[in-house]
Amino acid sequence: MWERVRSILIKEFIQAFREPRMRMVIFVTPVIQLLIFGYAASNDVRDIATAVYDLDNTPASRELISRFLDSGYYRIYEYVQTEQRARQLIDRGQVRAVLHIDKGFSEDLNGGRTAQIQMIVDGVDSNNASIVLKYGLEIARQHSDRILISRIQHSRGAADLPGQVRLVGRAWFNENLESRNYYVPGVIANLVMLITLILTSMSIVREREIGTMEQLMVTPIRPFEFILGKTAPFALIGFMNVTLVTIVGVFWFKVPIRGSLPLLFGATALYLMSAVGLGLLISVICHTQQQAMMSTFFIFFPAMLLSGFVFPIANIPAAIRWITFANPLRYFLIIIRGVFLKGVGFDILWPQMAALAILGLILLSIASRLFHKTLD
Repeated sequence: MWERVRSILIKEFIQAFREPRMRMVIFVTPVIQLLIFGYAASNDVRDIATAVYDLDNTPASRELISRFLDSGYYRIYEYVQTEQRARQLIDRGQVRAVLHIDKGFSEDLNGGRTAQIQMIVDGVDSNNASIVLKYGLEIARQHSDRILISRIQHSRGAADLPGQVRLVGRAWFNENLESRNYYVPGVIANLVMLITLILTSMSIVREREIGTMEQLMVTPIRPFEFILGKTAPFALIGFMNVTLVTIVGVFWFKVPIRGSLPLLFGATALYLMSAVGLGLLISVICHTQQQAMMSTFFIFFPAMLLSGFVFPIANIPAAIRWITFANPLRYFLIIIRGVFLKGVGFDILWPQMAALAILGLILLSIASRLFHKTLD
Protein backbone atom coordinates (compact mmCIF):
# COMPACT_ATOMS: atom_id res chain seq x y z
CA MET A 1 0.00 0.00 0.00
CA TRP A 2 2.59 2.56 1.11
CA GLU A 3 4.72 1.84 -1.95
CA ARG A 4 1.81 2.79 -4.22
CA VAL A 5 1.05 5.90 -2.16
CA ARG A 6 4.72 6.87 -2.26
CA SER A 7 4.72 6.60 -6.06
CA ILE A 8 1.74 8.96 -6.30
CA LEU A 9 3.40 11.36 -3.82
CA ILE A 10 6.63 11.49 -5.85
CA LYS A 11 4.65 12.01 -9.06
CA GLU A 12 2.67 14.91 -7.54
CA PHE A 13 5.75 16.63 -6.12
CA ILE A 14 7.57 16.33 -9.45
CA GLN A 15 4.54 17.71 -11.28
CA ALA A 16 4.16 20.59 -8.83
CA PHE A 17 7.80 21.68 -8.74
CA ARG A 18 9.13 20.93 -12.21
CA GLU A 19 7.94 24.24 -13.71
CA PRO A 20 9.59 27.46 -12.46
CA ARG A 21 6.27 29.31 -12.83
CA MET A 22 4.53 26.82 -10.57
CA ARG A 23 7.26 27.20 -7.94
CA MET A 24 6.72 30.95 -8.13
CA VAL A 25 2.97 30.48 -7.61
CA ILE A 26 3.47 28.18 -4.63
CA PHE A 27 6.18 30.03 -2.71
CA VAL A 28 6.76 33.55 -4.05
CA THR A 29 3.17 34.62 -4.79
CA PRO A 30 1.90 34.17 -1.19
CA VAL A 31 4.75 36.32 0.15
CA ILE A 32 4.11 39.07 -2.41
CA GLN A 33 0.38 38.98 -1.67
CA LEU A 34 1.00 39.15 2.07
CA LEU A 35 3.27 42.17 1.62
CA ILE A 36 0.64 43.93 -0.53
CA PHE A 37 -2.41 43.04 1.56
CA GLY A 38 -0.54 43.52 4.81
CA TYR A 39 -0.11 47.20 3.96
CA ALA A 40 -3.44 47.61 2.17
CA ALA A 41 -5.69 45.86 4.72
CA SER A 42 -5.86 48.51 7.42
CA ASN A 43 -8.60 50.48 9.12
CA ASP A 44 -6.20 53.06 10.54
CA VAL A 45 -7.21 56.54 9.38
CA ARG A 46 -4.39 59.07 9.36
CA ASP A 47 -3.31 62.11 7.34
CA ILE A 48 -6.91 63.02 6.46
CA ALA A 49 -6.89 65.57 3.63
CA THR A 50 -9.12 68.38 4.91
CA ALA A 51 -10.39 71.64 3.46
CA VAL A 52 -11.05 74.53 5.87
CA TYR A 53 -13.90 76.93 5.20
CA ASP A 54 -13.41 79.56 7.93
CA LEU A 55 -15.95 82.38 7.65
CA ASP A 56 -15.15 83.68 11.14
CA ASN A 57 -11.39 84.09 10.69
CA THR A 58 -10.71 85.08 14.31
CA PRO A 59 -8.08 83.97 16.85
CA ALA A 60 -10.70 81.62 18.35
CA SER A 61 -11.39 79.90 15.03
CA ARG A 62 -7.69 79.69 14.20
CA GLU A 63 -7.02 78.12 17.58
CA LEU A 64 -9.65 75.45 16.87
CA ILE A 65 -8.10 74.73 13.48
CA SER A 66 -4.68 74.34 15.12
CA ARG A 67 -6.20 71.75 17.48
CA PHE A 68 -7.20 69.67 14.46
CA LEU A 69 -3.72 70.01 12.97
CA ASP A 70 -1.92 69.20 16.22
CA SER A 71 -3.91 65.98 16.60
CA GLY A 72 -1.89 64.40 13.78
CA TYR A 73 -5.00 63.01 12.09
CA TYR A 74 -5.89 65.95 9.85
CA ARG A 75 -3.85 67.63 7.14
CA ILE A 76 -4.97 70.95 5.69
CA TYR A 77 -5.26 70.52 1.93
CA GLU A 78 -6.66 73.97 1.16
CA TYR A 79 -8.28 76.99 2.80
CA VAL A 80 -11.36 77.49 0.63
CA GLN A 81 -13.18 80.79 0.15
CA THR A 82 -16.51 79.54 -1.19
CA GLU A 83 -18.91 76.71 -0.48
CA GLN A 84 -18.82 75.76 -4.15
CA ARG A 85 -15.05 75.19 -3.97
CA ALA A 86 -15.47 72.98 -0.90
CA ARG A 87 -18.10 70.90 -2.72
CA GLN A 88 -15.82 70.63 -5.75
CA LEU A 89 -12.94 69.24 -3.66
CA ILE A 90 -15.24 66.64 -2.07
CA ASP A 91 -16.71 65.63 -5.46
CA ARG A 92 -13.25 65.13 -6.97
CA GLY A 93 -12.06 63.11 -3.98
CA GLN A 94 -9.22 65.54 -3.30
CA VAL A 95 -10.30 65.95 0.33
CA ARG A 96 -12.12 63.59 2.67
CA ALA A 97 -13.46 66.25 5.03
CA VAL A 98 -14.39 69.92 5.11
CA LEU A 99 -14.22 71.86 8.40
CA HIS A 100 -16.84 74.61 8.17
CA ILE A 101 -16.73 77.42 10.76
CA ASP A 102 -19.56 79.94 10.42
CA LYS A 103 -19.26 83.67 11.03
CA GLY A 104 -20.02 84.53 14.66
CA PHE A 105 -18.16 81.53 16.10
CA SER A 106 -15.97 83.74 18.31
CA GLU A 107 -18.92 85.91 19.42
CA ASP A 108 -20.89 82.84 20.53
CA LEU A 109 -17.94 81.56 22.55
CA ASN A 110 -17.33 84.91 24.24
CA GLY A 111 -21.05 85.31 24.96
CA GLY A 112 -21.23 81.97 26.74
CA ARG A 113 -23.37 80.39 24.02
CA THR A 114 -22.83 77.09 22.22
CA ALA A 115 -20.68 77.75 19.16
CA GLN A 116 -21.45 75.28 16.42
CA ILE A 117 -19.07 74.08 13.73
CA GLN A 118 -19.74 71.65 10.91
CA MET A 119 -17.64 68.82 9.52
CA ILE A 120 -18.64 67.54 6.09
CA VAL A 121 -17.15 64.14 5.22
CA ASP A 122 -17.08 61.98 2.11
CA GLY A 123 -19.49 59.21 3.13
CA VAL A 124 -18.84 56.85 0.21
CA ASP A 125 -16.73 54.71 2.56
CA SER A 126 -19.04 54.67 5.56
CA ASN A 127 -16.49 53.05 7.88
CA ASN A 128 -13.78 55.62 7.24
CA ALA A 129 -16.32 58.46 7.32
CA SER A 130 -17.50 57.42 10.78
CA ILE A 131 -13.90 57.28 12.02
CA VAL A 132 -13.14 60.75 10.59
CA LEU A 133 -16.25 62.13 12.31
CA LYS A 134 -15.36 60.42 15.58
CA TYR A 135 -11.90 62.00 15.59
CA GLY A 136 -13.42 65.42 14.88
CA LEU A 137 -16.01 65.09 17.64
CA GLU A 138 -13.34 64.10 20.15
CA ILE A 139 -11.08 67.03 19.21
CA ALA A 140 -14.00 69.48 19.48
CA ARG A 141 -15.00 68.03 22.86
CA GLN A 142 -11.49 68.33 24.25
CA HIS A 143 -11.23 71.91 22.96
CA SER A 144 -14.56 72.76 24.60
CA ASP A 145 -13.40 71.25 27.90
CA ARG A 146 -10.22 73.33 27.81
CA ILE A 147 -12.20 76.54 27.26
CA LEU A 148 -14.61 75.67 30.10
CA ILE A 149 -11.84 74.83 32.57
CA SER A 150 -9.90 77.96 31.60
CA ARG A 151 -12.93 80.17 32.28
CA ILE A 152 -13.65 78.51 35.62
CA GLN A 153 -10.03 79.02 36.66
CA HIS A 154 -10.19 82.71 35.78
CA SER A 155 -13.50 83.28 37.57
CA ARG A 156 -13.15 81.09 40.67
CA GLY A 157 -9.54 80.07 40.89
CA ALA A 158 -7.94 76.65 40.57
CA ALA A 159 -9.05 75.58 44.04
CA ASP A 160 -12.73 75.89 43.12
CA LEU A 161 -12.63 73.69 40.02
CA PRO A 162 -15.50 71.20 39.95
CA GLY A 163 -14.76 67.48 40.20
CA GLN A 164 -14.21 65.59 36.97
CA VAL A 165 -14.49 62.01 35.78
CA ARG A 166 -11.56 60.77 33.73
CA LEU A 167 -11.62 57.50 31.81
CA VAL A 168 -8.23 55.79 31.51
CA GLY A 169 -8.34 53.33 28.62
CA ARG A 170 -6.15 50.26 28.29
CA ALA A 171 -6.24 47.87 25.33
CA TRP A 172 -5.22 44.27 25.84
CA PHE A 173 -3.51 42.11 23.18
CA ASN A 174 -3.08 45.02 20.73
CA GLU A 175 -1.79 47.83 22.91
CA ASN A 176 -1.36 50.40 20.14
CA LEU A 177 -4.64 49.41 18.44
CA GLU A 178 -2.87 48.80 15.14
CA SER A 179 -5.29 47.25 12.67
CA ARG A 180 -2.39 45.57 10.88
CA ASN A 181 -1.93 43.24 13.85
CA TYR A 182 -5.54 42.18 13.38
CA TYR A 183 -5.55 41.85 9.60
CA VAL A 184 -2.18 40.20 8.86
CA PRO A 185 -3.07 36.88 10.58
CA GLY A 186 -6.33 36.97 8.62
CA VAL A 187 -4.46 37.52 5.37
CA ILE A 188 -2.26 34.50 6.20
CA ALA A 189 -5.33 32.30 6.70
CA ASN A 190 -6.90 33.49 3.43
CA LEU A 191 -3.74 33.00 1.37
CA VAL A 192 -3.18 29.47 2.67
CA MET A 193 -6.76 28.50 1.86
CA LEU A 194 -6.61 30.02 -1.63
CA ILE A 195 -3.33 28.35 -2.63
CA THR A 196 -4.42 24.98 -1.20
CA LEU A 197 -7.81 25.15 -2.94
CA ILE A 198 -6.26 26.03 -6.31
CA LEU A 199 -3.66 23.25 -6.20
CA THR A 200 -6.01 20.57 -4.91
CA SER A 201 -8.94 21.43 -7.18
CA MET A 202 -6.68 20.98 -10.21
CA SER A 203 -5.28 17.60 -9.20
CA ILE A 204 -7.85 15.04 -10.42
CA VAL A 205 -9.18 17.28 -13.21
CA ARG A 206 -5.68 17.50 -14.65
CA GLU A 207 -5.46 13.71 -14.78
CA ARG A 208 -8.71 13.60 -16.77
CA GLU A 209 -7.63 16.31 -19.21
CA ILE A 210 -4.22 14.84 -20.03
CA GLY A 211 -5.68 11.31 -20.28
CA THR A 212 -3.78 9.62 -17.44
CA MET A 213 -6.86 8.88 -15.32
CA GLU A 214 -7.62 5.79 -17.41
CA GLN A 215 -4.07 4.56 -16.92
CA LEU A 216 -4.35 4.99 -13.16
CA MET A 217 -7.68 3.17 -13.08
CA VAL A 218 -6.14 -0.02 -14.50
CA THR A 219 -3.33 -0.05 -11.94
CA PRO A 220 -3.62 -1.94 -8.61
CA ILE A 221 -3.93 1.35 -6.69
CA ARG A 222 -7.08 1.68 -4.61
CA PRO A 223 -9.21 4.86 -4.42
CA PHE A 224 -8.15 5.58 -0.84
CA GLU A 225 -4.49 5.29 -1.74
CA PHE A 226 -4.99 7.47 -4.81
CA ILE A 227 -6.72 10.22 -2.78
CA LEU A 228 -4.08 10.07 -0.04
CA GLY A 229 -1.27 10.29 -2.57
CA LYS A 230 -3.02 13.17 -4.34
CA THR A 231 -3.82 15.28 -1.27
CA ALA A 232 -0.79 14.74 0.99
CA PRO A 233 1.60 16.84 -1.18
CA PHE A 234 -0.75 19.82 -1.13
CA ALA A 235 -1.14 19.55 2.64
CA LEU A 236 2.65 19.63 2.97
CA ILE A 237 2.83 22.61 0.61
CA GLY A 238 0.18 24.28 2.78
CA PHE A 239 2.40 23.79 5.86
CA MET A 240 5.32 25.32 3.98
CA ASN A 241 3.17 28.31 3.02
CA VAL A 242 1.98 28.79 6.61
CA THR A 243 5.57 28.71 7.85
CA LEU A 244 6.79 31.11 5.16
CA VAL A 245 4.08 33.74 5.46
CA THR A 246 4.13 33.53 9.27
CA ILE A 247 7.85 34.35 9.23
CA VAL A 248 7.15 37.33 6.96
CA GLY A 249 4.25 38.49 9.16
CA VAL A 250 6.29 38.31 12.37
CA PHE A 251 9.62 39.70 11.18
CA TRP A 252 8.47 42.13 8.47
CA PHE A 253 5.19 43.45 9.87
CA LYS A 254 6.23 42.95 13.52
CA VAL A 255 2.98 41.14 14.36
CA PRO A 256 3.44 39.53 17.78
CA ILE A 257 3.03 35.79 18.16
CA ARG A 258 2.32 35.12 21.82
CA GLY A 259 0.87 31.62 21.70
CA SER A 260 2.12 28.11 21.11
CA LEU A 261 3.60 27.30 17.70
CA PRO A 262 2.84 23.55 18.05
CA LEU A 263 -0.80 24.48 18.73
CA LEU A 264 -0.83 26.73 15.66
CA PHE A 265 0.54 23.98 13.42
CA GLY A 266 -1.83 21.43 14.92
CA ALA A 267 -4.78 23.71 14.12
CA THR A 268 -3.27 24.32 10.67
CA ALA A 269 -3.34 20.56 10.03
CA LEU A 270 -7.07 20.49 10.75
CA TYR A 271 -7.60 23.60 8.64
CA LEU A 272 -5.68 22.13 5.72
CA MET A 273 -7.72 18.93 6.02
CA SER A 274 -10.85 21.02 5.43
CA ALA A 275 -9.27 23.03 2.61
CA VAL A 276 -7.91 19.91 0.90
CA GLY A 277 -11.26 18.14 1.29
CA LEU A 278 -13.07 21.10 -0.29
CA GLY A 279 -10.53 21.33 -3.12
CA LEU A 280 -10.78 17.59 -3.73
CA LEU A 281 -14.58 17.86 -3.86
CA ILE A 282 -14.27 20.56 -6.52
CA SER A 283 -11.79 18.44 -8.47
CA VAL A 284 -14.06 15.38 -8.43
CA ILE A 285 -17.15 17.30 -9.54
CA CYS A 286 -15.55 19.39 -12.30
CA HIS A 287 -14.52 18.03 -15.70
CA THR A 288 -12.02 20.67 -16.86
CA GLN A 289 -9.37 22.78 -15.19
CA GLN A 290 -11.21 25.92 -16.25
CA GLN A 291 -14.32 24.74 -14.41
CA ALA A 292 -12.23 23.89 -11.36
CA MET A 293 -10.60 27.33 -11.30
CA MET A 294 -13.92 29.13 -11.65
CA SER A 295 -15.49 26.95 -8.94
CA THR A 296 -12.57 27.65 -6.62
CA PHE A 297 -13.03 31.39 -6.82
CA PHE A 298 -16.81 31.01 -6.65
CA ILE A 299 -16.37 29.30 -3.28
CA PHE A 300 -13.38 31.23 -1.94
CA PHE A 301 -14.73 34.79 -2.13
CA PRO A 302 -18.00 34.05 -0.27
CA ALA A 303 -15.95 32.08 2.26
CA MET A 304 -13.71 35.10 2.81
CA LEU A 305 -16.63 37.53 3.11
CA LEU A 306 -18.51 35.22 5.52
CA SER A 307 -15.53 34.45 7.73
CA GLY A 308 -15.31 37.60 9.84
CA PHE A 309 -12.21 38.77 7.99
CA VAL A 310 -13.87 41.80 6.38
CA PHE A 311 -17.15 42.18 8.26
CA PRO A 312 -17.97 41.05 11.81
CA ILE A 313 -20.09 37.89 11.72
CA ALA A 314 -22.45 39.47 14.26
CA ASN A 315 -23.37 42.10 11.63
CA ILE A 316 -24.38 39.47 9.07
CA PRO A 317 -28.16 38.84 8.82
CA ALA A 318 -29.26 35.82 10.85
CA ALA A 319 -30.49 33.88 7.80
CA ILE A 320 -27.04 34.07 6.18
CA ARG A 321 -25.13 33.75 9.45
CA TRP A 322 -25.99 30.04 9.60
CA ILE A 323 -23.91 29.49 6.45
CA THR A 324 -20.80 30.66 8.28
CA PHE A 325 -20.88 27.57 10.51
CA ALA A 326 -19.91 25.49 7.44
CA ASN A 327 -16.98 27.81 6.65
CA PRO A 328 -13.55 26.48 7.78
CA LEU A 329 -12.04 29.95 7.44
CA ARG A 330 -14.35 31.28 10.17
CA TYR A 331 -12.88 28.92 12.76
CA PHE A 332 -9.26 29.24 11.69
CA LEU A 333 -9.40 33.04 11.87
CA ILE A 334 -10.39 32.77 15.54
CA ILE A 335 -7.55 30.31 16.14
CA ILE A 336 -4.78 32.19 14.35
CA ARG A 337 -5.71 35.54 15.90
CA GLY A 338 -6.02 33.91 19.30
CA VAL A 339 -2.55 32.34 19.01
CA PHE A 340 -0.90 35.44 17.51
CA LEU A 341 -2.41 38.21 19.59
CA LYS A 342 -3.93 36.70 22.74
CA GLY A 343 -1.59 33.76 23.31
CA VAL A 344 -4.52 31.52 24.27
CA GLY A 345 -4.22 27.75 24.41
CA PHE A 346 -6.11 24.58 23.58
CA ASP A 347 -8.46 25.06 26.54
CA ILE A 348 -9.89 28.14 24.80
CA LEU A 349 -9.61 27.11 21.16
CA TRP A 350 -10.77 23.49 21.29
CA PRO A 351 -14.31 24.25 20.01
CA GLN A 352 -12.89 25.79 16.82
CA MET A 353 -10.42 22.94 16.37
CA ALA A 354 -13.19 20.37 16.87
CA ALA A 355 -15.33 22.17 14.25
CA LEU A 356 -12.42 22.10 11.77
CA ALA A 357 -11.89 18.38 12.40
CA ILE A 358 -15.59 17.61 11.81
CA LEU A 359 -15.74 19.74 8.66
CA GLY A 360 -12.56 18.15 7.32
CA LEU A 361 -13.84 14.61 7.87
CA ILE A 362 -17.20 15.42 6.26
CA LEU A 363 -15.64 17.06 3.19
CA LEU A 364 -13.07 14.29 2.70
CA SER A 365 -15.75 11.61 3.11
CA ILE A 366 -18.04 13.21 0.53
CA ALA A 367 -15.17 13.71 -1.92
CA SER A 368 -13.99 10.11 -1.46
CA ARG A 369 -17.48 8.72 -2.02
CA LEU A 370 -17.97 10.77 -5.18
CA PHE A 371 -14.55 9.69 -6.40
CA HIS A 372 -15.57 6.03 -5.90
CA LYS A 373 -18.62 6.64 -8.08
CA THR A 374 -16.44 8.30 -10.72
CA LEU A 375 -14.21 5.25 -10.89
CA ASP A 376 -17.21 2.93 -11.08
